[in-house]
Amino acid sequence: MKLCRVLALAVALCEVGSAHAQHRLAVRDAKQLLIAALDAPSGQAQGVLAGEVAEAITQRFQGTTPIYIDVSTERRYAQAGCSRLKVSFWQDGVQLPGTPSPRRQTIDFGIDFCRDGRPPKSLL
Repeated sequence: MKLCRVLALAVALCEVGSAHAQHRLAVRDAKQLLIAALDAPSGQAQGVLAGEVAEAITQRFQGTTPIYIDVSTERRYAQAGCSRLKVSFWQDGVQLPGTPSPRRQTIDFGIDFCRDGRPPKSLL
């Protein structure tokens, strides 16, 4: 009976993880998500890194999930199509050299970005 419960829980967790990944756009670089966040009424966009670079990073660090990307707007500037964006790349099961066990690894950074790919002319 315990085994059945464990299997049912595992299936439920897989379905939740699958649903989470299905709502994310597969991208080869984050620029598409930066533009999507600028255009979104919520100021947010989510994706998953795809392609050779993502595969190489995942293989090198033995990641157990795709590399997820979350973009959120921190501030909208007066210049149309320009914002301060927070960008987060994260992956579970990453084994870094010198660490005893795999863990979630996250890289966060901010960027001033406009739809044309340039920084805004003014931060006002």
